[in-house]
Amino acid sequence: MNIYVLLKRTFDTEEKITLSNGSIDEGGAEFIINPYDEYAIEEAILLKDQHGGTVTVLTIGNEEAEKQLRTALAMGCDQAVLINLEDDIEESDPFTTSKILAHYFKGKAFDIILGGNVSIDKSSGQVGPRLAELLDIPYVTTITKIMVDGKTAVIERDVEGDSETIETSLPLLVTAQQGLNEPRYPSLPGIMKAKKKPLEELELDDLNLDKEDIAPKSKTIEVYLPPKKEAGKILEGELETQVKELFTLLRTEAKVI
Repeated sequence: MNIYVLLKRTFDTEEKITLSNGSIDEGGAEFIINPYDEYAIEEAILLKDQHGGTVTVLTIGNEEAEKQLRTALAMGCDQAVLINLEDDIEESDPFTTSKILAHYFKGKAFDIILGGNVSIDKSSGQVGPRLAELLDIPYVTTITKIMVDGKTAVIERDVEGDSETIETSLPLLVTAQQGLNEPRYPSLPGIMKAKKKPLEELELDDLNLDKEDIAPKSKTIEVYLPPKKEAGKILEGELETQVKELFTLLRTEAKVI
């Protein structure tokens, strides 16, 4: 079974993130594998253990992303691919990402492509479905369980607090939701082995793409923190007085009635 995992290098939201001139200051930020992609990595390894085959982890970015790819290799992936855009484009969006990935997969044999449901930095959740549409294959999002039997997959997916069961055929793209599994930590032997596992680096020219082909369709104007919440008000006095004051505040300040 040929299994691919889409990985994104994201900011570690557990660490301090600072803003400068309307964008995130990357100089002082810590980076990690997008947590939802860790579920995809774990499930890919479990599928390989059950059915045999190879797990390839793939990302788009710059040379800094090699650290996250090596972590995925240490977890148990067999090989990695970095599509390095450092010298090609400055801005990208889900259109850019899915178009590049579609060109990478053109002519390649694959059974399952796994990715995270969303990335914790932008949370658009668009790349997986866009890629599946470009590849003209079935896709299922927010999965919490997958069972593969030959060329058929039975999948459970999260649907706003409930679940849905879907049966579909391979090749297939799925995006992982929390609860699919419990991602493993890289072991020391895994870390040592990861140093010798193959990591292929590609550029736009290798995919027969020009900058104009992947120009983003959207643009981030500014990144800013939400306004600070003011302290709540405590109403005092008799119950009747409090009720009257509450209605006044809801009408004049909150403007909800």
